[in-house]
Amino acid sequence: MAKVKVSQQDKALRIGIDLGTSRSAIAASNGKRDWVQSLVGWPKDFVARKMLGDRVLFGDEVNEHRLSLDVVRPLAQGVIKSGTEKDEESVAELIGHLIDLVGPRPRQKIFAAVGVPAEALKVNKQAIREAISDYAEKLIVVSEPFAVAYGMGALDNAMIIDMGAGTTDFCIMHGTMPSVDDQRSLTTAGDYIDEQLLGLLTERYPDADFNMNIIRAFKEEYGFVGDSLTQVEVEVRVEGRLVVHDITNEMRRACESILPAIAETAMDMIARFDPEYQDQVRNNIILAGGCSQIAGIDSYLMEALSEMGPCNVTVVDDPLYAGARGGLELAKDMPYEYWMDM
Repeated sequence: MAKVKVSQQDKALRIGIDLGTSRSAIAASNGKRDWVQSLVGWPKDFVARKMLGDRVLFGDEVNEHRLSLDVVRPLAQGVIKSGTEKDEESVAELIGHLIDLVGPRPRQKIFAAVGVPAEALKVNKQAIREAISDYAEKLIVVSEPFAVAYGMGALDNAMIIDMGAGTTDFCIMHGTMPSVDDQRSLTTAGDYIDEQLLGLLTERYPDADFNMNIIRAFKEEYGFVGDSLTQVEVEVRVEGRLVVHDITNEMRRACESILPAIAETAMDMIARFDPEYQDQVRNNIILAGGCSQIAGIDSYLMEALSEMGPCNVTVVDDPLYAGARGGLELAKDMPYEYWMDM
């Protein structure tokens, strides 16, 4: 039997990367996938280097040793940080770490589809290209909500609302690659909720020891909007001792603080869309991103948007990997001539 000749491009590892403000995920054509918190850390001094080794740390390891590290969160408020050498290095280090996690073969070519917040797509496309240039042969950069839509096959008359940490990104799909006018971005997102919650709880419980990591963990475990059937009670240290605090009202107020702007933006985008297809878009609204997991958020938005007429809001089944999975599908399907050379 004659052997089938495989082209170099078919041997390439196709990967989809969801480069997020809080978490970044990767899915690869070799069947592997992984994720990491979007944190990069360098040892602060010679003592830290002696303890940790002269290496860069990522994700959970950064949180574990954060007092010994210079820590960078590469994407702040949806755009790549810049200003210092470590700011600029951090994105490349994070991308390299993600690629290592899926284990490409030695010298295997990599074709990467990278999903980023909409604002980063506008202002940081060249920075992303430079960050991945040491690792990938070909690149395409898309917005995170478009990557989600592509992975779900929601390519026509659908709205994706990607509710991340730094930004909430909107994208209306109408059977083609979305243009700038089809996408919007708000900075009222998960980080904004954390800031609101920290302020509310500090005001109510001034003696309690809160920090942003504790606040973020509370939101991710107990976040809700609307009515709650149970009280949200958490243990927080006061003068070194654990004390139970009721944070129900503060949690609701903080989580609901982002919703008016999101509902208003969604309604404005739908109202500007072709009137013949507005009903279809309104009945195909998909929530993605970490904040989509806040209890009751789909029902809240469905009720808010129903003043325009009947609507349907659903939540992706795998918010952690929805963007990376969509990027991978895009990397598999992308015609060769559409790729950006590195």
